[in-house]
Amino acid sequence: MDIKICYDSEGDYLEVIFERKAGYFRETENDAVMEKVDEEGNTIGFSILKVISNFVQISSKYRCSPTESAQRIRLISS
Repeated sequence: MDIKICYDSEGDYLEVIFERKAGYFRETENDAVMEKVDEEGNTIGFSILKVISNFVQISSKYRCSPTESAQRIRLISS
């Protein structure tokens, strides 16, 4: 699996795509999060608006260091 991760610091926008194929973004219960789905409704990615401000609100027990995050991304993309 080839995961594509893009972050726009100017717009504070994160996009993560699991599969590169046709699809569209649809709303979720969270106003900042959109889910990308294919024609069959399978999740193929997601996007998050205002990533930094939303991250700050997350409880510290769920946060990980940048090193831990990089390791998790490597594990997921392997």
